[in-house]
Amino acid sequence: MERRLSDFFTEDTARRAGLSGRQGSSDPLITGLEYDSRKIQPGSIYFALPGLHTDGHTYIPEAIRRGAAAVVHQDELPEYRDGTVYLRVQDSRFSMSPVSDAFYDFPSRHLAVIGVTGTEGKSTTVYLVFQLLRLAGKKAGFVSTVQYCTGDTVEWNPEHQTTPEATTVHRHLAEMRRNGLEYAVLESSSHGLSPKTNRLGDVAFDAGIMTNVTHEHLEFHGTWEQYREDKANLFRALDRFSHEKEIASSLRQIPAFGAANGDDPSAGYFAGATGKKTYTFSTRGKPADLSVISIESSSRGSSYRVRQADGAVLEIRDRLPGAFNAGNVLAALLTVSNMLDVPAADLIPLIPQLQPVRGRMTVIDRGQPFEVLVDYAHTPSSFETIYPPLRHRLNSGGGRIISVFGSAGERDTKKRPAQGRIAAEWSDMVVLCDEDPRGEVPMAILEEIAAGCLEAGEKMKKDATLFLIPGRPEAIRRAFSLARAGDLVLLLGKGHENSIIYAEKTVSYDEITEAETALAEMGYIQDSGKQKDG
Repeated sequence: MERRLSDFFTEDTARRAGLSGRQGSSDPLITGLEYDSRKIQPGSIYFALPGLHTDGHTYIPEAIRRGAAAVVHQDELPEYRDGTVYLRVQDSRFSMSPVSDAFYDFPSRHLAVIGVTGTEGKSTTVYLVFQLLRLAGKKAGFVSTVQYCTGDTVEWNPEHQTTPEATTVHRHLAEMRRNGLEYAVLESSSHGLSPKTNRLGDVAFDAGIMTNVTHEHLEFHGTWEQYREDKANLFRALDRFSHEKEIASSLRQIPAFGAANGDDPSAGYFAGATGKKTYTFSTRGKPADLSVISIESSSRGSSYRVRQADGAVLEIRDRLPGAFNAGNVLAALLTVSNMLDVPAADLIPLIPQLQPVRGRMTVIDRGQPFEVLVDYAHTPSSFETIYPPLRHRLNSGGGRIISVFGSAGERDTKKRPAQGRIAAEWSDMVVLCDEDPRGEVPMAILEEIAAGCLEAGEKMKKDATLFLIPGRPEAIRRAFSLARAGDLVLLLGKGHENSIIYAEKTVSYDEITEAETALAEMGYIQDSGKQKDG
């Protein structure tokens, strides 16, 4: 895509980007937007971003050498070179969103956009909404932590970033529009919704889903209240762009709306953040637009009866492992029903066709006599969600739970002992290992989690119940060696991710492949479908 700077960097774009000064009067042909100087191509705009470990302003000369036609910066510069346009703004990172939106010709205004936020369940809910839209015959794309789709094929997301930077968000949306898609589903993290990053600040949302709000990412937001405040920006956006959307797109005539987990104490807070109608769903039988009144679950899926607001009862069957997925299904069903203006009952026959996300309660079966499950759960609240039903199921057969997990470095440290306490309460053995230590000392992280394990009671103080093994492949092999017939080995925290991040290097790593390799080394070579996602 190529556009003259003057074609999209209009007075309105300059105002939204916080432009405070300009050097250079030329009108270059812009070929792309980049914030990494190593990716600059001739004609790019380079955004010089301040960072934790390095400052993008340092790389402005390199960006120009590589062919940057314009530079967006927030600091005063020591020199301004002829032939380059310099755009000084109040905040370089904040400006990326309005500039990207304008460069790609406001793509979200020409799509029906659904955002999904929450502490847990975002990726799964995004994927379920996307699938349900497609099964209903609609042209839809999505962007999530795990995968993305901007046309006909689903691609793996190579980054450890739930919501990508604004340049990528708007590029993906533009690709969807160019490929003839009508609906876009975006995983909307608290980071992405925060004005600190403004990654989603110029996306015109038509629907917002809140799965839940618990304790996470306080290292970024500072307080839980600010974390919730930033997440609620998704619902505030439903009001901000509604007029522009109605003018720019004839795709949808249905008013923007929200969908919130009625079981979460913050549901009312989110509903109050928008003037649009907010629908609710519940898995605990609470009054809601869709409310589960009974459920039966197994490793192959769940069957549940759901009461609508009008009193009608729906019979639903999914093929997703884990009873907690009922909430994600209801969120998708409620949203797609209202987005398409069709009765929820008409969509129920499609639900058994929904597939789970890779790395979410994924079953690894190579014929071993014990179960192996891989899941992305990495917060105290997600632990509290997955453990009780698994414990209940294992108790009936006398099996034990052996848990393998860690906690991310340079992230919220308060959750570490809580993770340990919850895992120790529900597990028979715990093996602690690396997740993404980043710049922290790996063993120090594990010791913080172990302190919580030991607080849980005497069980974890016994020999052969608590292990601290930083190397994740070694930890998995230790857990497998401890497992007996009928036990469950639960591998938590990495899920779909494809690497482990250390201070000096990033190591390629895939949890599912590692588990299969370890089982093969133990002699379990039977291939009964390899990975079975429920």
